[in-house]
Amino acid sequence: QVHLMESGGGSVQSGGSLRLSCAASGYTYYRHYRGWFRQAPGKEREWVASISPHGDTGYGDLVKGRFTASQDNANNTLYLQMNKLKPEDTAMYYCAVGLPRPGYYGATYYLREEDFDYWGQGTQVTVSS
Repeated sequence: QVHLMESGGGSVQSGGSLRLSCAASGYTYYRHYRGWFRQAPGKEREWVASISPHGDTGYGDLVKGRFTASQDNANNTLYLQMNKLKPEDTAMYYCAVGLPRPGYYGATYYLREEDFDYWGQGTQVTVSS
């Protein structure tokens, strides 16, 4: 049974940083694509970042240059380093993993919710001005 658990959320002032973690268990982690999404109140869930089994990454335009996704395959953990946070980054953040699709090799191919098979419960990030 695949299980994902996010941690590291919290409250921070504008310009601050947070590091989210996503601990994974129950599957062959090294084969999967991993992603981060977020959902603010009253808005649809949006893609934040993806990382491939080989470590290449892709980012949404709103976070590019400020957020960095990384992974520790030995410990089955995914990270999202968030710097220069803005109030508009306030949201519930979710990690997700998905099986690779034949012919689609690269993090930027995995940015839709339907590209991912398993989801965590989310961790809240609140940025105050």
